[in-house]
Amino acid sequence: MVKPQTSPDRVQGRKASSRGNPAALFPAAAAHPYTGDVPPDLGVDLAPGHKTGLQLRNPVMPASGTFSWGLEFAKHFDINALGAVVSKGITTAPRQGNPQPRVAETPAGMLNSIGLQNVGLGEVIKSLAPTWAKWDVPVIANIAADTVEEFGEMAARLDGTPGIAALELNISCPNVDQGGIEIGQSVEASARATRAAVRHTDLPVIVKLTPNVTDPVALALACEAEGAAAICAINTVLGLAIDTRRRRPVLPRARGGLSGPAIKPIALRIVYDVAKAARIPVIGCGGIRTGQDAIEFLMAGATAVQVGTATFANPRALLDVIEGIGGWLEGEGVASVRDIIGCALPPRD
Repeated sequence: MVKPQTSPDRVQGRKASSRGNPAALFPAAAAHPYTGDVPPDLGVDLAPGHKTGLQLRNPVMPASGTFSWGLEFAKHFDINALGAVVSKGITTAPRQGNPQPRVAETPAGMLNSIGLQNVGLGEVIKSLAPTWAKWDVPVIANIAADTVEEFGEMAARLDGTPGIAALELNISCPNVDQGGIEIGQSVEASARATRAAVRHTDLPVIVKLTPNVTDPVALALACEAEGAAAICAINTVLGLAIDTRRRRPVLPRARGGLSGPAIKPIALRIVYDVAKAARIPVIGCGGIRTGQDAIEFLMAGATAVQVGTATFANPRALLDVIEGIGGWLEGEGVASVRDIIGCALPPRD
């Protein structure tokens, strides 16, 4: 198989008002049909409306919390082959996380209740960001806060930090007592958190949505209105597992976040709905294991995808997804991944 072309130099800006018509959405790419002479172009821009942009050599990145800080995986493959790296959730102060056990296997995925265990913002800036700055791949810092105001404070501290290309607001973690899903289930609070972050940083701000609401589109539009550069959909779905011998929930906190193949149809539906309504890029996340899965999300309107649970079974899952996307494009005679983004959506008025 010919290795996909992934140079960020070929990234084209998107015309959000033309969603649903791939040729109009990316006219520069559509003007050069695939000839087989060069590998398909996988480059995308996650923040075309932002002054700095966020150009990726391909549309694949890890989901926060499944890739640690990236350093461990960098020992086993070229980290620069990814489109981006997303850090695990960062809080202002270090956290020990929830009691063990924190993970429970399910028939088509897993439940987790990690509780945002991390080294804290200060240590990230001091010890991790300098390493990220040496990589040739954008690093997106996932940040979690107890209050709306704290999102602004964290954004201010990270602004201008070498090694950090964008922020992902975690307003959707289901495994903490304060902040997280408590903010993400409120349209008003989600908008305020976005506004606080955007006002305190020049970095692109991505907002990660919870699926545990009746109207995720309303959340997305509220965040877009406050300056979000992109939307990530979705975080985990609330679930529960019972230990029948102990006659109690498997996880000490009872409920946890369900991820893996079981939630793919839910994630795909929400990405589709958000992409129809919003005019900023969407990152698809939920149950993606293969290039074919990723292609579905791209056709549903995602500009990029995140791979999470699959990396627990296959540490090279991200690379397999990248190769799978390139192979599909080559097999279908498609010159650029941008030509298929949103092609399954109805034309926008």
